[in-house]
Amino acid sequence: MTEVQNGWTGGQRAFGDFAPGLVHYTDKVLFDEVWERGDLSKRDRSLITVAALTAMGKTDQLRFHLDYARQNGVTDDELKEAILHLAFYTGWPNGMAAMTVLKDITDEKDD
Repeated sequence: MTEVQNGWTGGQRAFGDFAPGLVHYTDKVLFDEVWERGDLSKRDRSLITVAALTAMGKTDQLRFHLDYARQNGVTDDELKEAILHLAFYTGWPNGMAAMTVLKDITDEKDD
């Protein structure tokens, strides 16, 4: 996904001029700086993010990050296994919700 590298515009697309501070920190700090740090791979960052969002039950954000994890090299089988594992540590409802989001994403890609 080329827009993540030095020019991510997800915040801008989501909020435009409505929330310029949030746009700035999303696009310039989070995705242009934090995600580009070399100490962890994007694949590892994706797995960590999926785990955190699953634990908090943040399915709206999880939709983007599960798909992004796939783009960063995490396979669907790895995501399924990660979510299964997380269900025991984050609560079964959070695991079920995360798996539902992943199923929706994979069903959409198969259509």
